[in-house]
Amino acid sequence: MKVEALIFNLITVFCIVAAIVYGLWSREPIGTTALALSGGLTGLIGGFFWFVSRRIDARPEDRKDADIAEGAGELGFFPPASYWPFGLALSAALMGLALAFFYFWLMLIAGAALLITVGGLLFEFYVGQNAVQS
Repeated sequence: MKVEALIFNLITVFCIVAAIVYGLWSREPIGTTALALSGGLTGLIGGFFWFVSRRIDARPEDRKDADIAEGAGELGFFPPASYWPFGLALSAALMGLALAFFYFWLMLIAGAALLITVGGLLFEFYVGQNAVQS
């Protein structure tokens, strides 16, 4: 995680410096704001990676003396198939459409659909036939 933290923190520094130079040179507020916000968002990610890297053991990717074989094995649990991301994308698209035309009634429907699909995606492996038995 230290490598990822370094990468994102370098991007943060670049975006902040670019925002300062661009803001002073062009005096254009939109691009300056976009660069500053990009720096802030990458700073959040880099800070999270740095925070996590201090609390976990060094991974093989983080050690210079690691062998390739140390990274072998199971990497995690990945679901074989799920329809929830598709439903979530449709719900988000419906919310975007409702916000674009400012249809309040459609915002309510899309908000309910978003809550249902986020809940379905979150609890997919806790209930039903795909429940993970421990």
